[in-house]
Amino acid sequence: MTGRIVLCTCADTQQIDADALSEATGRSCGAVHKALCTCSPEEVAKAFAGGDAIMACAEQADALTALAQEGGAPVPQFVDIRDRAGWNADGAATAKQAALLTEAALPAAEMPVRDVTSDGLCLIVGPADVALAAATRLHPILSVTVLLPEDAEAPDPAPFDIVSGRIRSASGTFAGFELTLDGLRQIDPSGRARAFSHPRDSAKTRCDAILDLTGGTPLFPAHHKREGYLRPDPKSPQAVADAVLEASQLIGTFEKVLHVRAEPSLCAHSRAEQTGCTNCLDLCPTGAISPAGEHVTIDPMICAGCGACASTCPSGAISYDAPSTDDTFRRIEVLARTFRSFGDVPSLLVHDDHGTEMIALSARHGAGLPPHAVPLHLPALAAFGHAEALAALGAGFARVDILPGPPTEIAPLETQIALANAIAGQDAVRLMTAAEPDALDQETRAPLPAALAEPILPIGTRRQVTRTAATALRGTETVPLPAHAPYGTLQVNTDACTLCLSCVSLCPSGALLDNPDRPELRFTEDACLQCGLCANICPESAISLEPRLNLSPEALSPQILNEEEPALCIECGAPFGVASTIERIAGMLADKHPMFGAEKAQMIRMCDKCRVNAVAHTEDNPFTSAPRPKPRSTDDYLN
Repeated sequence: MTGRIVLCTCADTQQIDADALSEATGRSCGAVHKALCTCSPEEVAKAFAGGDAIMACAEQADALTALAQEGGAPVPQFVDIRDRAGWNADGAATAKQAALLTEAALPAAEMPVRDVTSDGLCLIVGPADVALAAATRLHPILSVTVLLPEDAEAPDPAPFDIVSGRIRSASGTFAGFELTLDGLRQIDPSGRARAFSHPRDSAKTRCDAILDLTGGTPLFPAHHKREGYLRPDPKSPQAVADAVLEASQLIGTFEKVLHVRAEPSLCAHSRAEQTGCTNCLDLCPTGAISPAGEHVTIDPMICAGCGACASTCPSGAISYDAPSTDDTFRRIEVLARTFRSFGDVPSLLVHDDHGTEMIALSARHGAGLPPHAVPLHLPALAAFGHAEALAALGAGFARVDILPGPPTEIAPLETQIALANAIAGQDAVRLMTAAEPDALDQETRAPLPAALAEPILPIGTRRQVTRTAATALRGTETVPLPAHAPYGTLQVNTDACTLCLSCVSLCPSGALLDNPDRPELRFTEDACLQCGLCANICPESAISLEPRLNLSPEALSPQILNEEEPALCIECGAPFGVASTIERIAGMLADKHPMFGAEKAQMIRMCDKCRVNAVAHTEDNPFTSAPRPKPRSTDDYLN
């Protein structure tokens, strides 16, 4: 590595070993400052000179940035090691400090974004008293329209549009809301008295933002995650004022983060009008995911980025992209490797912005995090699934603690944690319940289980990393898994299976295979997604699913689930079908159907080519036409 690390003891309130940090991170540290944020711009510029510096403090990032710019030095990268590793009741936490600094030196993940432009068209919905007051404050900034209840009377003139009616349906998101209104009445400007016009239904309109002051049923599921939809409590003046202030900022061009990436060709949602996997559809809180034929489609503008779809997708058709799964694996591996280089065993504390605040409060007012607890910040905890947890255990963490915040989707996390623990064979992944810093201190200080002696390198897809980590943790045994797990095998009732191979044609992952030379149903267990398409399409109901994780090498190669002798053509001897099926059909038709007498029944035992020849040359072929007339030649005419 290149560059420098700028260290500060924060008035000697934390212990820092510059030499150990320099050796572990491969970066020079130089002098350790005592209170750099109180130094002159010249001293700060000298500390940051040369560029590519990492400042091991984030508390005073704004002040240090201003001092660096004033001194003409490049602005460094800031990373917090004080609250997360320096301030604690256990003494030095050099291993954790080195791990956090090494992680900070990794290239920053690029967030895919899309520009969204809002023209400031704002619809305010609610009773006249609160809606008109809010519109009066907003109309100098936004283009405001007020929608009053259907039975409202026409108010006094106002410098903004006022209508009445009810919302039948609403769709879209910020800068793209579309609404259908029933009972729409507009103010009739003619005449002496102000009055609404006659109502009309099915009126269409669009807007960029909605300020809902009705206090009734929200217009959208998970409404708090729908950007541009503000729904304060109309009985709370402060909440309404905050919403008005927020709405006033919703004009201009904004960057919308594209949280997830979809690959339709990998999706196992549907084949041949048979429904298979619906994990993402069942979990999406905002309704951003919808079926689109054989796959699902995601509206990136509605997606709030909770990440639950990515963690539960069995095929990898949906992957989290802000940051990407590869970036998360890389950060986990670097944290574990750097920490373990000091000879200690770490635990991983996965948290979001809420957890960052909890950790800071614990460090300032409580015991702080223990030296073994390495924090990993993620923007969406629901995207941290069983694969990421197993990658952490495989990389050398003894335990993975997940600290959810108020916006976190808990149900998907609980499912993923149960799956990770089932694969790991121990309760090494925990969903923390701490709601205050003191409880966080107690939970993180619980005794650690044994860690993996020889860590793995988590590289590959989520399924590949899961198998690699599980093999390191469990060996080559077969692990039973809870229902609906994305790993497993198939049980085929060979007495009922006719080898029609309809399951093979629908399998989205290629786990089910045929043999072009013999009637065989083959199965590669490692590729099975347990989507259920094969069981749904099987006409004989001969297939059932069994969730498990087979870690033996046999799971990586095709195994024969059912096979029979091929039927050989009685004319040319070529194999053309399943012997038992052909004989069963012949037995059902021979001498029992007017077109299949004793001789013609033999055609059933022929391949397609021989059967065509036999039918074409039969004398009593019912489809035979009259003989063609003999062509006449010149000699015929002359004779």
